[in-house]
Amino acid sequence: MSDRVFKRLFEPATLRGKTLRNRIVFGAHTANMAEDGVPTERHVGYYAERAIGGAAMIVVEPMPVHQAAVLTRGNFRPSDDSVIPHFRKVTEAIRGNGAVAIQQLYHVGQHADADNSFHAGWSPSGLPSYHDSDGSHRMSGRQIEETIDGFVQAARRCREAGFDGVEVWAAYHSMLDQFWTPWSNRRDDRWGGSLENRTRMSREVMTRIRRECGEDFIVGLAVTDEPDVEVALQREALAEIVDLHDRDALMDYVTCGTGSYFDFYKIMPTFLYPDKLGTDLAAVLKSTVSHALVTAESHIRTPENAESVLSEGRADLVSIVRGQIADPHLAAKAAAGRHQDIRGCLSCNQMCWGRRSRDYWISCVINPSAGREWEWGGDRFTPAARPKHVFVVGGGPAGLEAARVAAERGHRVTLAEASDRLGGQFRLAGLQPRRAQILDLIDWYQRQLSQLQVDVRYGQHVEVEDVEREGADHVIIATGSLPQDGAFQRALPQWESIPGGGAVLSAEAVMAREARPGKNVIVLDDGGNWKGCGTAWKLAEDGHHVTIVTPDALVGKELQRMAVDAPLRRALASLKVKFVTESAIVHWDGKVARVASLLDGTEQEIEADALVFAATSMAQDSLSIELERRGIAHISIGDCTASRQAAFAIHDGRKVALGL
Repeated sequence: MSDRVFKRLFEPATLRGKTLRNRIVFGAHTANMAEDGVPTERHVGYYAERAIGGAAMIVVEPMPVHQAAVLTRGNFRPSDDSVIPHFRKVTEAIRGNGAVAIQQLYHVGQHADADNSFHAGWSPSGLPSYHDSDGSHRMSGRQIEETIDGFVQAARRCREAGFDGVEVWAAYHSMLDQFWTPWSNRRDDRWGGSLENRTRMSREVMTRIRRECGEDFIVGLAVTDEPDVEVALQREALAEIVDLHDRDALMDYVTCGTGSYFDFYKIMPTFLYPDKLGTDLAAVLKSTVSHALVTAESHIRTPENAESVLSEGRADLVSIVRGQIADPHLAAKAAAGRHQDIRGCLSCNQMCWGRRSRDYWISCVINPSAGREWEWGGDRFTPAARPKHVFVVGGGPAGLEAARVAAERGHRVTLAEASDRLGGQFRLAGLQPRRAQILDLIDWYQRQLSQLQVDVRYGQHVEVEDVEREGADHVIIATGSLPQDGAFQRALPQWESIPGGGAVLSAEAVMAREARPGKNVIVLDDGGNWKGCGTAWKLAEDGHHVTIVTPDALVGKELQRMAVDAPLRRALASLKVKFVTESAIVHWDGKVARVASLLDGTEQEIEADALVFAATSMAQDSLSIELERRGIAHISIGDCTASRQAAFAIHDGRKVALGL
């Protein structure tokens, strides 16, 4: 497939005299990489890589326009011209590599975070935050004017720093959206009541930015689709508001996302949601506006998705964010007819939103160079000065990445895998409902290794003698981990296994179909992550009656930071899965589990045909230990050092191969 197939995707577009080389936007998102409020080399490398990779327009992460808008540790410093020379480095990196540079300007209004801002949240009517339990301050007319000026001065700084334009943020029920929405705007002055009054602030912001920054400066607007929330603006009302701005040509483009602080899970929709989620609103606005281009955003992961949105006339531009975090060269590969070489986003949110939600800078499960471009040379590889023979033992995520990157750098690579297929336990995760993107990634690795002429040997159980016989210059051990023997519950550390003597099945054995549980199944989830939750989901979909027992206060505790836990619980509830939280199993005889509350010690009995245990695996490090004992040089990576999430295995693989 080539750019001739992606006909619409690779047509140029024009904004305020600036030519976009294609229709692919790298949309705004909080990378959270600032230090002391200014962009760093981490930012420069991050955005430069996406420009090198072919994105036509890059919208740099949002600038808070006022101290009340500061939301994260890594936010930029508001209201301070000292940021300008730092941003010039970012804009030079973007524009110097052929992309148009935009910065988003934002104010979260009532949904502020005093932990970082140390400032009261400002809002139209003083309503409470949906970010936390704080309230907000009803703005005076003077404070509204102060905030408008904050937007304008931020835009001026952007122009002076070399940005081609700004994107004014009115999405997710942010401040401007709060003024638009009757539920949150209960004012009776010139800023509330009628549509004209409710839109006065946004119209003033955009009019004054144009006046300050000039006719050649791009001004965009970001809005969001929230049809499932009654008090949010519905599409028809939002279309009327956007049309009001468009009639006066206040913006050059409008970006259509999904979700809000009312339903945060749709802002960065995971694989539980359908693809192309933002296109319905985009299509409505496309039929409404006369001047502005329309950008569709939200879960448009692939060039194929993007092309379909454009060819159907539902949008003029397409924002692919997580897809270009996962593969910053997505656009260039698609244009060159190499779409099968694109490393597809897993829609998991684990290291992008998952790290941002913990106030770290973002990265990516499958692209550990994300956020480290400035140290690791981007997602490109420097050939090794002296190619060597590299022997990798284990074809799970760590071994796959080590083998691929070593081969990319010119080394001769042999990969030995004990089973008859690649992927390790990661493949089992891909068998859970709606997680087949993991299998797509493993297929991608298989294609890459084949193209790179890696010698992949299946069914090879490697012993020390095999390593010695191979005679490789570098030996990388990536043998992964294995399920625990028995069932050690962290809530009951005094017991190595559950009393009672009943058989306990591992989640891995169930997903691999090595064990076939009966009709009624208890899933004892000691991790609060996809291993237990996804296994329970699979069993329920297959017709089993499932009860999840967890020591945590809610099912899917570890999935909260990925903004996936509530949609998952809804899916489980729809399948009649029962939840028993803050509990542990104190006796299991193979037929009845005695379950004790960790709060008050009360017990209940649950009859079941099988008990499935999902817990942290144990490092499979016997080969590493024996090599160490015999003094044979090697490097151990991934789960055979300590069982962790796949992101850290892939990181280990990339890092060790870069160092060879």
